[in-house]
Amino acid sequence: MTDYKILFLDIDGTLVTPEDTIEESTKEAVSQIQEKGIEVFLATGRPLHEIDDLAKELNINSFIGYNGAYAIYQGQDIFQEPMNSETVRHFLDIAAANHHQAVLYTHEKNYYTDLNSQMMNEFIKKFHLHKNESYSPSINSSVLGMTLVNLQENEASLYNSEEGIHLSQVNVEGMRHCYDVIRDKVNKGYGVQMVLKRLGLNKESSIAFGDGMNDKEMLQNVGESFAMGNGHPELFQYAKHKTTDVTNSGIYNGLKKLKLVK
Repeated sequence: MTDYKILFLDIDGTLVTPEDTIEESTKEAVSQIQEKGIEVFLATGRPLHEIDDLAKELNINSFIGYNGAYAIYQGQDIFQEPMNSETVRHFLDIAAANHHQAVLYTHEKNYYTDLNSQMMNEFIKKFHLHKNESYSPSINSSVLGMTLVNLQENEASLYNSEEGIHLSQVNVEGMRHCYDVIRDKVNKGYGVQMVLKRLGLNKESSIAFGDGMNDKEMLQNVGESFAMGNGHPELFQYAKHKTTDVTNSGIYNGLKKLKLVK
């Protein structure tokens, strides 16, 4: 039997339901995993300065945030990889020309190109963002991640001009007009690789659960990968296993398949 050492969990649509709750079966599964001495990481596109309550609820102290641009292990920084400032400026120019909005995340705050729009207020409410300010070019060299807002599905291609970067549709009901900016070389998969290297763990000892296309690289860089039943249809091909929905004990059932929970 494989000696599992580490578990990576996406948040939205994987750990947290569309109603912004965590199932009791999920809490129990995480607790049982921790009792076995397996380290649990939250691996998310969210900014890490906005998930304290969630982390405390589950007694989790290790994170990969900003879609792989920043990682923390037991309160200690592992790495930070800010975006290229010219890329940030270029994408903001495209957004402005096409009536799109943007959220830019630094280590400490979230910055908005239109903080007062109704669409952005809905975004802030949905993802429980509190440390919010209006965008200023002075932050361009400190941006760890970016989400583009108010895109039609065919408009994602407008941003394809930048080599080494792609957009990933946010797989959350009511937020599918939002797209995360994902770097080919800095993503959740890169974050997983960096964490495993730092902790001296092999790929085979790791497990991951995800539901969105921003989880693709993460699922490809672990030993046991699970796509949630509610996952993006294109994600399933990148996962070793398909589990049940986030609202139907998806994490618990996946870990039970590995005989890690009772």
